Formats: sequence, structure tokens, C-alpha cells
Amino acid sequence: MKEKFTRWDAVDHVRTEADQTAYLNACLDDDPGDGSLVRAALGDIARARGMSSVARATGISREGLYRALSSEGNPEFATVMRVMRALGVHLRAA
Repeated sequence: MKEKFTRWDAVDHVRTEADQTAYLNACLDDDPGDGSLVRAALGDIARARGMSSVARATGISREGLYRALSSEGNPEFATVMRVMRALGVHLRAA
């Protein structure tokens, strides 16, 4: 019997707001300091919610949003904040 493998995608596992919150918090905790995990988590959550609607809410093109949140992307902090606002995410200092 031949095994069939599929690519794992976080989007398949962050469908609820609670899942998305837990995922983003874990990425904030584990980020190596370069923002790569946070950027990836925001991209995954945006894809789970619908990249087109997030793009409309941020005023950034869908393609631009994909590019900014990709592993090669280096979004400005303002872009990150616009994405977070569109997703209803709030940062708090502790």
C-alpha cells in the first residue's frame, strides 16, 4: 500500500478565534526576535479569515499582503499594526 502525504497547513487548524489567539500567543512567545513567527502567524490567520477581506480592511492589496507576510517579507511596523487591527488583535505590554 502506497502512503499518501499532504502538506501541513496551519490554516487548517486555526479556524476559530480561540485557536487563532492561542496560535498567535504561542508564536509571540517563541519568536526568535526577528518577527518571523509573528509574521507567519498573522499571515496564517489572515488566510484563515480570508485574505481578500483582510486586504480590504487594511487598504493593502491582497498580493501586497501576501508578499509582506511571506517568509521573505519584511513588513513595516505600520503594516503589521494595520493587519492586527483588521484581525481584531490587540497587543498589551506586561
